[in-house]
Amino acid sequence: MTKELLKGNEAIAEAAIRAGVVAYFGYPITPQTELLERMAARMVELGRVFLQAESELAAINMVYGAACAGVRAMTSSSSPGISLMQEGLSYIACSEVPCVAVNVMRGGPGLGNIQPSQGDYFQATRSAGHGDYRPIVLAPASVQEAIDLTVLAFDLADQYRHIVLLVADGQVGQMMEPAELPPMREISREHPAWAATGAKGRKKNIITSLSLSAEGLEAINLRLQKCIAEIKAKEQRSVEFFTEDMKLLVTGYGTAGRIAYTAVEMARGKGLKVGLFRPQTLWPFPEDRLAELAGKIQRCLVVEMNAGQMVEDVRLAVNGKIPVHFEGRMGGNVPEESDVLAAIRRALEKGK
Repeated sequence: MTKELLKGNEAIAEAAIRAGVVAYFGYPITPQTELLERMAARMVELGRVFLQAESELAAINMVYGAACAGVRAMTSSSSPGISLMQEGLSYIACSEVPCVAVNVMRGGPGLGNIQPSQGDYFQATRSAGHGDYRPIVLAPASVQEAIDLTVLAFDLADQYRHIVLLVADGQVGQMMEPAELPPMREISREHPAWAATGAKGRKKNIITSLSLSAEGLEAINLRLQKCIAEIKAKEQRSVEFFTEDMKLLVTGYGTAGRIAYTAVEMARGKGLKVGLFRPQTLWPFPEDRLAELAGKIQRCLVVEMNAGQMVEDVRLAVNGKIPVHFEGRMGGNVPEESDVLAAIRRALEKGK
């Protein structure tokens, strides 16, 4: 297969189609609208379900309904739109049906602006809705990774009967890069045994998030926690560079991770022993590998496009073994390589 020039939003849409998404429901909001537009053209062309809902509230509940039927279903939005979906996501989690939601993050809080941001980290990783559950959260840093992680999102959602969030800051959604799309998968006509597809010849499948007894709801929660523990043990993902001889480890995801990589290269060109650790799963956070690396270094620098959110997970992972520094920009501002390089120098200077 050959690579083609693709915009991030369009690449995610096409990857989802090729991964076998049957139903898409969404509502336009910048900077993810191209994703919805690509779905509008391609899903209808392929005889699949596309519906522009009247709101994000409606969209996530339509996803819920389609997921209950056992088909691959998804939605996409940007920060304030995802906020409106929180109740529906919680219902989906309790009902133990798989779905994929894409958040192309923009500046906030509030209506904010349409610039790229990473201010939704807490929202995504701490629950994405009320109650005791955590969705799987994938964070691409390139168009190719957005394609690969979109396909993975559907596979993980089905494997664990779980919500998977793909969080890409607006820059990943809007930029264009050469990338390779996967082959088109054949859509299975067989539905999973738990799906609500009609009950002729079998016992009814009842899918609900309502459980009025404390004992019944606790049993559901215990089952969810067992699933979450399995995901945490098996699905931590990250990439790292120049970690063999480093004194300082720089950590960042998405666009911040890309910029940090260039800054690390610049630092190493000046003889500074610096490495990079880039999480691909924000939950489960790749704490096991980060804890291992923390035993080999003097300090860590976290780079984010927010006020400091992932930095809390980094501090938990290193468990006080080393100092953790932070460099961030907010409001849709993107840090420059020179900003990160200066932060690297400051952190190393404090270690002397």
